[in-house]
Amino acid sequence: MGPGTHARRIAGGWLVGAATAIVILGASIAPFLAPPVVRFEQDRTGVGALTGYDRPELDSVTGAILGSLVLWQGDFDVAVNGAPALDAAERSHMRDVRGVFTGLWLAVIAGAVVLVIAARSTSRGAVARAATWRAVRAGARALAVLIAVAGVFAIVAFDAAFELFHRLLFSGNYTFDPATDKLVQLFPEAFWSEIAIAVGGVIIVAAIAVAWFAGRRASAATSRAAA
Repeated sequence: MGPGTHARRIAGGWLVGAATAIVILGASIAPFLAPPVVRFEQDRTGVGALTGYDRPELDSVTGAILGSLVLWQGDFDVAVNGAPALDAAERSHMRDVRGVFTGLWLAVIAGAVVLVIAARSTSRGAVARAATWRAVRAGARALAVLIAVAGVFAIVAFDAAFELFHRLLFSGNYTFDPATDKLVQLFPEAFWSEIAIAVGGVIIVAAIAVAWFAGRRASAATSRAAA
């Protein structure tokens, strides 16, 4: 095997590992965007009392915002009793959030394509299969470690982590008044704190499971190659 082939295999391994991490990340986040999950957490954090909305109004507003965010249905212009739920600054921020999520979903799709191509390439033999599964295991392990470290940082310094996260991803305004702005009443700090913990836990469990499974597959393929 020449140096060029070796370099391509290393690059391919890194690409498969990164694709694995991105797909696990997206798959772990997606369920938490479902309206029933969001409403469950809103009930836990007293959003009805914060907003003054009754249950039908809260369901309508939350569903419309999620529809605009995930499915591009509307432009966050839902109204309650003829009055916009979100003001211009809040809608602008949600457009930024939608842009971030769109980038994530495009990355997840690209990652899935990479994994499909990698899976097809394993038909070349046990050695290729072992290398691919090792790359998947490495990507899953790296994601688990990264999320664990980020989780510890968020637990000991949630405000700083929240500020850093927003500074990295959003260039516009992202500070709102909980006393007057519906966006942070609909999704208060307690909501984000609990959601972040739940999402982080799901990511870590999923990544560990994928790493374990990939490790077993890599070992089996290595044994077949040796035989």
